[in-house]
Amino acid sequence: MSRVDGKKKIKLSAMAKREERWALLFVAAPAIGFLLFMAWPIIFAFLTSLTTWNGAKGFEGMINRFCGFDNYIKLFSDAKFWKTLLTTIIYLIGIPCGMILGLLFAMGMNRKIPGVRVLRTMYYVPVISSLVAVSILWAWVYNYDYGLLNVIIKALTGMHGPNWLGDEILIKVSMIIFMVWKGLGTSIILYLAGLQNIPRTYYEAAMVDGANGWQQFKNITLPLLSPVTFYILITSLIGGFQVFVEVQVMTTNGGIGYSAATIVYYLYEKAFESFQLGYASAIAIILAVIIFIITLINFVMQDKWVKTID
Repeated sequence: MSRVDGKKKIKLSAMAKREERWALLFVAAPAIGFLLFMAWPIIFAFLTSLTTWNGAKGFEGMINRFCGFDNYIKLFSDAKFWKTLLTTIIYLIGIPCGMILGLLFAMGMNRKIPGVRVLRTMYYVPVISSLVAVSILWAWVYNYDYGLLNVIIKALTGMHGPNWLGDEILIKVSMIIFMVWKGLGTSIILYLAGLQNIPRTYYEAAMVDGANGWQQFKNITLPLLSPVTFYILITSLIGGFQVFVEVQVMTTNGGIGYSAATIVYYLYEKAFESFQLGYASAIAIILAVIIFIITLINFVMQDKWVKTID
């Protein structure tokens, strides 16, 4: 084996050939993984979305139920689809709330205070806890009759608390509060790492110039934390559009009037309860397109507000 560099051919040594084979092997592993676990499922989902397949008779049953773009046409006139999409978008309100709280807590934990390591651990525990387990726990907290939240409200006010999971508006508020709590630890840790990466000399120079605390925060902290903010925003948006477990565990049939159901919950119902795999795949493709467009817009716009340390 040889390599051409201009007009000169360079013959590779046995060791170089062996290293090249190993390099190709390491490159092939993620490439094969992407093709098997990302590219092929996406292609298969799109092909399935062009059928009315219910999972019976394998690939033959899928081919025999080809319907073109009928699922997509039906989807855009499906009131439940639009309702669940709107609910999913409403849940995204929790993202900026979680980011603001995460930054505030991170700034507090960035100081030398007693027990700060214990606090950091406590706030990160929900992140690594089982989502199903903490969803069951919060369902108990929100319980109308004996939930901890209503017990506290009654002890403080003498009045019974509201039905948190039995009201079409309050159930959304309850889910947002839970999601913010669950993801707060991630924002805190990431912002804390970003704060500790900002050189102290920037703040010292600002103080010499007479900048107060707010001016330092506005002109140094926020701009230099923008890469962290961008990362949290992107990952939170992607995760926010895929909310499912919380709704499945904490509500019954998507909540009263289907008020808590998300687009992924609706997808699950169509696929594994109604066995409309073609229709569910169409929902999945539309969801993937929405996530892709939103992510692309954020990446295009990042140059206007994301700053880095030179």
